[in-house]
Amino acid sequence: MIHHDAAMTTPILNQKESGNSNLGRIVIVIVLALAIAAFFYYDLGRFLSLTALKDNRDSLLAFTEANFVAAVGIFIAAYVIVAGLSLPGAVILTLAGGFLFGAVGATLFVNIGATTGATLAFLTARYVLRETVEQKFGKWLGPFQEGFTKNAFSYLLTLRLIPLFPFFVVNLVSGLTRVNVGTYVAATAIGIIPGSFVYAYAGRQLGTINSLKEIASPNVIGAFVLLGLLALVPVAYKRVTAKRA
Repeated sequence: MIHHDAAMTTPILNQKESGNSNLGRIVIVIVLALAIAAFFYYDLGRFLSLTALKDNRDSLLAFTEANFVAAVGIFIAAYVIVAGLSLPGAVILTLAGGFLFGAVGATLFVNIGATTGATLAFLTARYVLRETVEQKFGKWLGPFQEGFTKNAFSYLLTLRLIPLFPFFVVNLVSGLTRVNVGTYVAATAIGIIPGSFVYAYAGRQLGTINSLKEIASPNVIGAFVLLGLLALVPVAYKRVTAKRA
């Protein structure tokens, strides 16, 4: 009788665990959907524009100087939300970080926020939205699987250094592969440093412009040159790989 009761109890426990797991996924999906819907319904994207940054530059700088720790916390949290929910505005946030915290400081804070958000998106795709992501981005899954099979760290690092695919697509599709979380986090954190620094440096220079005359200053011109070189990286990469092929 004891063995019979144990055999009967095991399926019931498994059903409860499965039910709790499904319920948890449903709750997470609802929360994510509501957060994304609220972002677009209340047009929160209007705050992530160059115009908004320029209009509120002085107040943002004053708040940062008076409440540096709080400003850093808010900035990182905002970046985690934007990256984690795959929302538009990451570039503007990086530019904002540049003129608020400086190129080096912003690069560090962007790295923390972007890596954390990207990891959350990665885990969500792997454990919660696997079927949805596979249906939407399944056409890119083949090349990703092949690349990760050869050398997961190097392949992901290349994708981060050379943006052949949008940042959020890499986050989501990577979750469908067998790459482990540690490799994903390390490659992401290292790979986004150059791009983050370039945009943060540009933001630092743009944030100091008070008149049209200053647009032609060496620092601002240098910022735009760096942005231009960063944009040419994918083109150069394609040419090099084509020659090797």
